[in-house]
Amino acid sequence: MKGIFPLDKFEQLQTPFYYYDTDLLRQTLRAIGEEAHKHEGFVVHYAVKANANPKLLRIIREAGLGADCVSGGEIEASIRAGFPSQKIVYAGVGKSDWEINLGLDNDIFCFNVESIPELEVINQLAAAKGKVARVAFRLNPNVGAHTHANITTGLAENKFGIDMRDMLRVIDEASHMPYIRVVGLHFHIGSQILDMGDFEALCNRVNDLQLELERHRITLEHINVGGGLGVDYQHPNRVPIPDFKAYFDTYAKKLRLRPGQTLHFELGRAVVAQCGSLITRTLYIKEGQQKRFCIVDAGFTDLIRPALYQAYHKIENISSDEPLLAYDVVGPICESTDVFAKQIDLNAAHRGDLLAIRSAGAYGEIMASQYNCRRLPQGYMSDEI
Repeated sequence: MKGIFPLDKFEQLQTPFYYYDTDLLRQTLRAIGEEAHKHEGFVVHYAVKANANPKLLRIIREAGLGADCVSGGEIEASIRAGFPSQKIVYAGVGKSDWEINLGLDNDIFCFNVESIPELEVINQLAAAKGKVARVAFRLNPNVGAHTHANITTGLAENKFGIDMRDMLRVIDEASHMPYIRVVGLHFHIGSQILDMGDFEALCNRVNDLQLELERHRITLEHINVGGGLGVDYQHPNRVPIPDFKAYFDTYAKKLRLRPGQTLHFELGRAVVAQCGSLITRTLYIKEGQQKRFCIVDAGFTDLIRPALYQAYHKIENISSDEPLLAYDVVGPICESTDVFAKQIDLNAAHRGDLLAIRSAGAYGEIMASQYNCRRLPQGYMSDEI
């Protein structure tokens, strides 16, 4: 797969850097649009937290997606990228006053509210502006997703959302707030989910909640089921585009929408993960007693997922066609956790070889830090280098 990378152009760039295949991104966005548009009332937002590179955001906006934001900074980035304010949703368990005011000033589509104290603050700030804030309540459906514990968000004990048992009380309190308009319910059970059964379980829970609301003569305009669809980190070349058909079909078949209701999705990883690779240069090959280390110039400051989540990323030596050897691929950070992979097979590596750490378009560049006073990695688009 070395042919997919323009090695001659890479040699002119300072490593480490992110490389984004914009053709693949556009193919992914077309697949999302084709599958979502088969179902009436399906609306897709992009979860900006996955990657807020301005050039990627503009491509995603051009494809017609809305923006799912979890900070004021993400709202600002979305507006700069041209996302219409009526397509911006703002979630987050700890919204600051300035962030809420930013959303109100821009008349965003909806605030996803996660507690009664937050609801009270939004009502107060909206009153000061003479505006009515549209809100959806994020409920914890207590659905356990088959994914890493650190990215499971739909359980009752997670910090996110409101307990289902409080749903009617919260809606009732909101009905007495003059500057609040309740428009929907919001859910998100986790990330990197590949088992459609997890999404079916969410559908069943939402169906039950809607019946409970109807018994109290409450009908809402919108249901937001978050995102969570995973990607194939093992085989980025073989499966570059997630199974959006199975994902959207699951909701179309299992979730019982009411007439006129819209169903909102917040896809992040599934949109951008596979189009991005972290390109790093080999500094040294170190022979240990029982191991061979490939020491590269990228570290967990550039891609933290392996250190934080023990996440797997396929790594390719794109400079070599030599026979395979086993390496621990490690970075230069002064921490023992700065390891990208252990005992993986790479084409024999030498000082100066370029490695591609694949499926790094989501939660890669956006989570980079300057620990050890390192420079932040640059991001380059395939159609600009």
